[in-house]
Amino acid sequence: MPLGLIALALGGFGIGLTEFVIAGLLSSVADDMGVSVPTAGYLISGYALAVVVGALALTPLVNHWEPKRALQVLMVLFTVGNAASALAPGYAALLGGRVLAALAHGAFFGIGAVLASSLVHAAKKAAAISIMFGGLTIANVLGVPLGTVIGQQWGWRATFAAITVVGLIALAGITALVPATPADSAARPSLRAELSAFRNRQVWYSLLMTVLVFGGMFGAFMYIEPLLTRITGFSEGAIPWLLVLFGVGLFAGNLFGGRWADRNLTRTLVTMTLALGTAMVTFALLADNKIAAAALLLAMGFFGFGATPGLQMRVLDHATTAPTMASSANIAAFNIGNFLGVWISGLAISAGLGWVSPLWVGVGFAVLGLVVLALATRDDRGAGSTAARADEPQLVAS
Repeated sequence: MPLGLIALALGGFGIGLTEFVIAGLLSSVADDMGVSVPTAGYLISGYALAVVVGALALTPLVNHWEPKRALQVLMVLFTVGNAASALAPGYAALLGGRVLAALAHGAFFGIGAVLASSLVHAAKKAAAISIMFGGLTIANVLGVPLGTVIGQQWGWRATFAAITVVGLIALAGITALVPATPADSAARPSLRAELSAFRNRQVWYSLLMTVLVFGGMFGAFMYIEPLLTRITGFSEGAIPWLLVLFGVGLFAGNLFGGRWADRNLTRTLVTMTLALGTAMVTFALLADNKIAAAALLLAMGFFGFGATPGLQMRVLDHATTAPTMASSANIAAFNIGNFLGVWISGLAISAGLGWVSPLWVGVGFAVLGLVVLALATRDDRGAGSTAARADEPQLVAS
């Protein structure tokens, strides 16, 4: 395995920690800042929107830089944002710090995904991308629960201070391990050429699928702490261990999902999305059962993140002449989904539909994701797209 992939995963770990650790601290941040839990949820949805802005605005700016230099600058921006969050005197300042850190998120993964796929043989591209995104899953297996424990013991500010240190370590790793140029680097396309990728309807289908699948999972997950404590009956001390369980599901799903996507992309996306929706339906019905809730939290992580490498790979498959902008746009799509899922779930909670309602919101997103995938595959087959994989059985919308 190229050492550069380890460095990319390390950067992904830091970014994943920043994005997701707030889920285990939502109630304490809300109490400390004197706001409601749905209002504290804007620290999640605001981060997600800032990722979209950063992905679409920063990527064209840094795309023509040498990739290693671009990743270093983005990691500096990320680290400064987390330091500002740790020192924030109030809610607005905390939101501002998270927005600053989020601006680096999309461009980092967009550039990093293309770089990761260039470091390996063509048949292992999805697996290489899964290794990079593995940093996100490791953040959930180890980092988010540890960050939650730190926040519970020494306050949420200590968690963001620890993430700042992680950012510095990731910056050092990128400096030491990422090659100065990709092994198979070629002349980078112009911005006009990059934007031409969006003329392909399959790119838009892929982006919409990412919005729906990822939004369904994380719209439910970001409110999982009050659900588990107020409905299922777990103690606050059990939350870090439950987050470890969710993270194990993410890690395993990402690992196996990348391998399966390399073998059969469409079938993997169908299977993972259908299983995710089924897991959330079952979770909603059995939310008051501790054993069932724990098992279904694991399943939700596995199936949700099992689709991630395939979703990123599908965009790259249909934007072969302009990968970086399309890749960054897909990271933006992940976070548009994050924003929409958290926002709609917050509306459902505020409307008095209960702490289980985010799971039903997630089910709706998953169903829509399957519909879009069916339409995309039918359209791809009908157009005889060169990007379609001839060895895959095609899903036909009924």
